[in-house]
Amino acid sequence: MTNTFTDDALGDLDAVGLTEAMRSRQVSVGEVIDAAIARCEAADQQLAAVAVDRFAAARADARRPAPGFFSGVPSFIKDNTDLAGLPTQQGTASFVGKPKPTDGDVARSMRAQGFIMLGKTRLSEFGFSGAAEYVEDDPVRNPWHLDHTSGASSAGAAALVAAGVVPIAHANDGGGSIRIPASCCGLVGMKPTRNRTPSDAVTRNMPLRIVADGVLTRTVRDTAAFLRESERVYRNPALPPVGDVRGPGHRRLKIGVVVDSISGTPTDFEHRQVLLATADKLEAAGHHLEVVEAPALPSFSNDFLDYWSTFALFFTRAGKVELDKSFDPDLLDNLTKGLAKHASRHAYRMPRSLSRLWGSQFVTKRFFKKYDAILTPTLGHVTPPLGHLKPDQDYETLIAKLIDWVSFTPLQNASGDPAISVPAGLSKTGLPIGVHLSAEQGHEARLLELAFELEEIQPFPRLVDHVGLRHQ
Repeated sequence: MTNTFTDDALGDLDAVGLTEAMRSRQVSVGEVIDAAIARCEAADQQLAAVAVDRFAAARADARRPAPGFFSGVPSFIKDNTDLAGLPTQQGTASFVGKPKPTDGDVARSMRAQGFIMLGKTRLSEFGFSGAAEYVEDDPVRNPWHLDHTSGASSAGAAALVAAGVVPIAHANDGGGSIRIPASCCGLVGMKPTRNRTPSDAVTRNMPLRIVADGVLTRTVRDTAAFLRESERVYRNPALPPVGDVRGPGHRRLKIGVVVDSISGTPTDFEHRQVLLATADKLEAAGHHLEVVEAPALPSFSNDFLDYWSTFALFFTRAGKVELDKSFDPDLLDNLTKGLAKHASRHAYRMPRSLSRLWGSQFVTKRFFKKYDAILTPTLGHVTPPLGHLKPDQDYETLIAKLIDWVSFTPLQNASGDPAISVPAGLSKTGLPIGVHLSAEQGHEARLLELAFELEEIQPFPRLVDHVGLRHQ
């Protein structure tokens, strides 16, 4: 385990608790930033979670913190998102990025909420894999067990939040990239409704916008506060507001329980047990639960792979223009190369695949006329050890492993529905296991209320509780 929790200015506070401590002057912004930097320098030797830091700039920001609810709270931006003064490397060694002259829309939104950025976090190459492993570089490690992956693609963000370096970090999600690492690292991770939160241009301009930006946190209230404050910076008038959600809801809900994945892969025993135990607790709390089939077409897994692979083809073909003149496709890993070949080979299928993916929102909309939410495992099996998804393997082996593991989360990226992963238990080897809730577009508040309720019913396992708060 890698634990940075200690009795410094951060303690074991979440982001909301930290804002309260700074407002009451129990700690200063400078002390908080110094503590986060110290924790990062200690932890990242083991975690390898930071792509590039801006510690000196963060200390300067701390002297004149921007206003906003999260004023002075340290955080990180994922390295597929633009932050002024730093390159956007996309998790790949295939080019050498140059510093960006301006913030992207995500960074501007986070700065407007008062966050101080300590740097950028690592991800799998272009976010394609569920594990941030590389052919040459060190992988991002799980702070609960350093021999296991932290999930991906928002791998570095999850590792840093779970280890206590920062209480909250930016993440984005195109097939589960917030929710997968949340489950692996015992965190709360919500993918918002399509078009709820700002995104950078590269994701806004997708033919079907599957990527949504959010955060990884250790508490439901931090995720709820982030969505509330993000909405004050940017509000999509086409969606009902999330509002200020601060606890469980009173209405009892009808929840469909999906046990096995859309791909047909059976969920492993440990995840099945955690899921059913969670379902039992929700039913005991008065909710009505029924086992159902996932609201997805039989072709969904193939359709999503067809669409997902087109982004690899795009980067492979347009890398010198879209990324940097130094881009060399020969330096891409086997997963990216394999996805690009898949897209090229099956290009004739794309119009129909894209059409069916677009139609996913109508399939789930019909489902939500009968049910208020869906409960599933977040992942298909326990968090794998490092090496399981290392991209030096042949493409067919890698993609089969990914589909078996990441089998529940892509549906909401296609449908645009919100979804949240929350911690629900630990495996026999002490690794976190998450459960996954989704609802109709625009109903983040319902999911947050359910997540608050689960947090009360079965308090989340926390790394600090298992290793104990260290004292200096």
